[in-house]
Amino acid sequence: MLSGKENSSFGWDEHRQMVVAEDAVWNSHKVVGQFRHYSFSYYDQLTSIYAKD
Repeated sequence: MLSGKENSSFGWDEHRQMVVAEDAVWNSHKVVGQFRHYSFSYYDQLTSIYAKD
């Protein structure tokens, strides 16, 4: 979804647990716009379960 060179303008806000980007980036990536104001509250727990060693 957000991996690869084409999406390097996206970032991660550790405090709010959400994807962040400038308005222009969100506007040019309409497919992922649903995640603009979405908090991934269990991100840390899920990465510890599913992360590859």
